Amino acid sequence: MKQFFSFPNPVNDAAARTVALGVVAMATTALVFNQPWILIPLTYGFLARVAAGPKLSPLGTFAVKIAAPRLSAWEKLVAGPPKRFAQCVGLAFSVSASIVYLTVGWSAARWILLPLVAAAALEGFVGYCLGCAMFGQLMKIGLIPEEVCADCADITRRYANVAD
Repeated sequence: MKQFFSFPNPVNDAAARTVALGVVAMATTALVFNQPWILIPLTYGFLARVAAGPKLSPLGTFAVKIAAPRLSAWEKLVAGPPKRFAQCVGLAFSVSASIVYLTVGWSAARWILLPLVAAAALEGFVGYCLGCAMFGQLMKIGLIPEEVCADCADITRRYANVAD
């Protein structure tokens, strides 16, 4: 069971960027066409990816099995823990938007999706993960222990592994 509810490490960046572009597409569609029901699959996707990586997420499965193998230009292996943290941040935004929608209304909830779209677009189009950057800063100040991601704490380990 523990194996099932795990997150891949390392992660193919092409898959991560594909997921980010899927998030951009869903959230932008919700905003442009006033479709708050899209919060349901958006929130489920983040929850599924945080809990079990791409296994329970239709978008994650598509990204890993179909899109990533065709995006060789984006292919590189990156550390999994920062990507999982980024999914947690996305989950926090989508859950917050859902709660605000249910309690206050769509006009307020839609504002919560804007930073989510911006962060996902930055990762999807440019390859810069804000959640990963936050993870690194939290490690630097000691809020996330080095054991969580040894490769993140010491980037030279990645280069040593490549040389082997």
